[in-house]
Amino acid sequence: MTQFLYTLAIHALLPWALLHLLWRARRQPEYLKHWGERFGFYGAVPPASSLIWIHAVSVGETRAAQPLVAALRERYPDRRILLTHMTPTGRETSVALFGNQVERVYLPYDAPWAVRRFLRHFRPGIGIVMETELWPNLIAACREAGIPLLLVNARLSEKSARRYARFPRLARSALEQLSAISAIGEDDAGRLRALGAPAVTVNGNMKFDINPPTAQLETGEAFRKLIGERSVFLCASTREGEEALILDAWSKVGAGPSQADAGLPPLGVGGSEPGLRARGANKVGAGGTALLVIVPRHPQRFDAVARLIEARGLKFQRRSDESSVAADAQVWLGDSMGELFAYYAAASENGIAFVGGSLLDFGCQNLIEPCAAGVPVLIGPSTFNFSEAVQNALASGAARQCNDAAALASQALALLECPAERLTMGKAGRAFAAQHRGATTRTLALAARYMPVSS
Repeated sequence: MTQFLYTLAIHALLPWALLHLLWRARRQPEYLKHWGERFGFYGAVPPASSLIWIHAVSVGETRAAQPLVAALRERYPDRRILLTHMTPTGRETSVALFGNQVERVYLPYDAPWAVRRFLRHFRPGIGIVMETELWPNLIAACREAGIPLLLVNARLSEKSARRYARFPRLARSALEQLSAISAIGEDDAGRLRALGAPAVTVNGNMKFDINPPTAQLETGEAFRKLIGERSVFLCASTREGEEALILDAWSKVGAGPSQADAGLPPLGVGGSEPGLRARGANKVGAGGTALLVIVPRHPQRFDAVARLIEARGLKFQRRSDESSVAADAQVWLGDSMGELFAYYAAASENGIAFVGGSLLDFGCQNLIEPCAAGVPVLIGPSTFNFSEAVQNALASGAARQCNDAAALASQALALLECPAERLTMGKAGRAFAAQHRGATTRTLALAARYMPVSS
């Protein structure tokens, strides 16, 4: 009965889903493309084979799948890999990461007839869902069709667990029908078990296994040349509302007197580490040496962030201009997709990185990538999406946590004036990332147990 009511709700929401696509298309026209795929309609039927299907809903999940895709292609070179997404940015990230090495489509909405149409069309031999995407009708259709479906790199925050717990029977049924579940940590595994998952293994986080692509490192070198010798405060994957806070706080700290003269406390974790002082030498408002680099997470917000910068009277340039950053430019807007590692590489020598989604209550974006690149990391108070990784990064000295935008800006400027501190944090970040590698190998071994014999 619960599944029946859920299916009724899905059908009732389909008209709203169409309106939602139209609304999102106002700022991101890509939402108007491939509508048929969202209802299970695809092109010519592909040749029969034991296709490996990986579902990665958006950007973060697609990037997390990178080492797994590479491992699967190496171990099963004769099998096609299909990536499914729900967002245009996830699809674009797939193109940037894999090119024509994989096929990619949108996963249909979770209506029974749509998901069955998808499974009949592609006939996957195995399905692998990245992180936490529980679609009850899709899971049931896979079980009915005899297709093993694995949930890997699974993470479940307390907030998400409470949301699933509102529908206990539906969540339990979906989890019980999965062939296997692999969580990134014990806390996530415990929350999944509490929802009814019968067996959960802990294999770690595959994001630790992501190696910076050579092309991205080369782009990072090009960025470094465009920036010149200036130090860099990189704010990566920022979310709506965070840029305004950062711009205001950064301008105040950079344009003001020294930390000591202003009567402010010493800086550090939460704004309380002795020995670090923000001095006026890197005045942002006065066109000083430190360059603020902002890379919004969502491309449809690039223009909106540009307007925020303009409204504050700050001189800025866009990455898309492809020109050297002027000496008096105060902000460089990273208005490009698929180049996050390049920005981290550019900041690794003479900069620091704030990981967005943590200043406001978004749960934090991926802080593993800047750690692996050897960039000192600053994060805000909201970290529920990466709680275990954040705890370990803080304990290792690779990252520092700031309670608000003012503490973030002060800590950033102070670190930019302390090369020894940055070097220590960068080394700690690389060691932290290396210590937690190996999840992809373990996940590949798990998938191999369910991989069908090639036809």
